[in-house]
Amino acid sequence: MSAKQGGRQRRPGSHPHCLEAPAPLGAGLAGGEAEALLPPPELGPAVSAAPRGCRAELGSVLLLLALYVLQGVPLGLAGSVPLILQSRSASYTEQAFFSLVFWPFSLKLLWAPLVDAVYVRRFGRRKSWLVPTQYVLGLFMIGLSRRVDALLGDGQGRGPDVVALTATFFLFEFLAATQDIAVDGWALTMLSRENVGYASTCNSVGQTAGYFLGNVLFLALESPSFCNKYLRFQPQPRGIVTLSDFLFFWGAVFLITTTLVALLKKENKELTPTKEETKGITDTYKLLFSIIKMPAVLTFCLLILTAKVGFSAADAVTGLKLVEEGVPKEHLALLAVPMVPVQIILPLIISKYTAGPQPLNTFYKAMPFRLLFGLEFAFLVWWTPKVKHEGGFPAYYYIVVLLSYALHQVTLYSMYVAIMAFNAKVSDPLIGGTYMTLLNTVSNLGGNWPSTVALWLVDPLTVKECAGAQGQACGTPAAAELCTKAGGSCVTTLDGYYVESVICVILGFAWWFLFGPKLKKLQDEGQSSWKCKRTN
Repeated sequence: MSAKQGGRQRRPGSHPHCLEAPAPLGAGLAGGEAEALLPPPELGPAVSAAPRGCRAELGSVLLLLALYVLQGVPLGLAGSVPLILQSRSASYTEQAFFSLVFWPFSLKLLWAPLVDAVYVRRFGRRKSWLVPTQYVLGLFMIGLSRRVDALLGDGQGRGPDVVALTATFFLFEFLAATQDIAVDGWALTMLSRENVGYASTCNSVGQTAGYFLGNVLFLALESPSFCNKYLRFQPQPRGIVTLSDFLFFWGAVFLITTTLVALLKKENKELTPTKEETKGITDTYKLLFSIIKMPAVLTFCLLILTAKVGFSAADAVTGLKLVEEGVPKEHLALLAVPMVPVQIILPLIISKYTAGPQPLNTFYKAMPFRLLFGLEFAFLVWWTPKVKHEGGFPAYYYIVVLLSYALHQVTLYSMYVAIMAFNAKVSDPLIGGTYMTLLNTVSNLGGNWPSTVALWLVDPLTVKECAGAQGQACGTPAAAELCTKAGGSCVTTLDGYYVESVICVILGFAWWFLFGPKLKKLQDEGQSSWKCKRTN
C-alpha cells in the first residue's frame, strides 16, 4: 500500500510502497518520537506569562499544521514513485536502489545538531533553516517537474532512469528531512508551554494529510482508469494530472507559503534556551557517542537492527508484487483510506498493555503472529492472478486484502508501540531528546536496511527459463534479450519473492527463539545501566 514509514520517524511498516506500510502520522501517535534533538526550552526566570488558551494561539497552531502538511507531501510523492516504476516494468534490483531515497529521514540525526546549533540570530534560530530549505524545495520541485517525465520513461521502449531518479529524490528527501528538523524544533517554542502538546496533534494530522495528498490523491488523479470511471463523462488516455503537474503545483505552494512565513511570522524571543539546548555541535556528537557506547544501549541497538529481518519481504515487496500481478496502484493506495481510523485507535488501545514496567513482552508476543502474516501475504500474491477477470478484481478480493491489512496492523502496532514505550522508559531524562532520537533512529535503520536488501534479492532468487527457443537462457538481462530475439519468451519457473518470504519467516523465528529472550531481559536492567555518565 503506501506509507514512516515511515515515517521522519516512520510509522510501522518501514517502506512507503509496501502493502502494510501506513502513511506516517508523525509524533504523538504511533509515529511519534521525540523528534526534537534537545528538550523543550524552559521559561526564563524573568518570564511570568499568564496561561494562554488554544484560541489565543490559533494562528500558530494553523501555521504548524500547514508546515507539517507541506512536510508530508514530499514523503507521499516519493512513496508513489516505486508504484509507478513497477507499472513500467522496473526490476526489483532497480527498486532496491531507489529505496535508498527513504534513508534520509532515518539518518537525519547525523546533521540535526548542525541545524540546531548554526543559525542567524537576527533572522531566527528555526527560520534560518526553515525558510532557505523550503525555498530550495519549492524551486527543486518546479525544476524537477520539467524533467521527471523523461526520468520515468515512456513505458513503451524507453525505460526509467532509476539512477537519476534515485539521486534526484534522495536530495528531495534530504531537504524534506532538514525541513522536518527545523519545524520540530520551532514547534517547541512557537506555542506556549500550556499549548505545546498541540504540536504533536499538528504533526499527526498535518503529516497524514500531506502524505495523503502526495500519495493517495496523486495516484488516483494520475490514473486514467480511475479518472475515466469516477471523474469524467468522456474517457481520455491520461489522468487529470501528471507527476510533472503535481510537482509544479506544490513547488509553487512551497514558494508562496515560505515567503509568507519569512515576512509575517516572528520567532518567540521570550523563551530562554536551557543549558542542554545550547550545547555545541561537538558536545552533542560526543554525547551521542557516549550513549551508544553503554553496554545496555549497544546490546539493544544490535538486537533492534536485526529484529525486522523476518518482516522484510512482506514489508518491502508485497505491494509491488500485487501491482505486478495487475492490481491497480491507485486501488492499493485508496485501501489505506478506511485504515486511517484503525491506525489512530490501535496505538491508544495497545498503549494500555505497554504502559507497565515490561513493554517488550508485548513486542515478543506479537512477533510470531506478524511473521506468519508474511506467509499469508505470499499466499495473497499467489492467489491474486487466479481471481483476476477481464474487468479487474471482484469486490471480495479487495475485502480480503483489506482484512489482511487490518489484522496485520494489530501485530505491527503492538511491536511498534512496545518499542516506543521502552525507548521512553529507559531514556535518561536529563538528555531525553537526544537519547530518544538516537534510539528511534536505530529502530528506523533496523527497518530500512532489510527492506533494501529484500528488494535487491528478489531478482537473483528468481529462476526463469526461455520458452520457445532452444539453447537460450534468461539468467541475465542480456540473455533474456537474446531469448526474445530468438523468438522465445522468458517464463518464471520460481519467483524469488516466495523463496524470500519463506527464508525471512525462518530467519524471523530463529531470531525470536535465540534473541527474543535477550531483548526481554534488557527490561531487567537497572536504571543505572541506561543513564549516561558524562562530565560537564
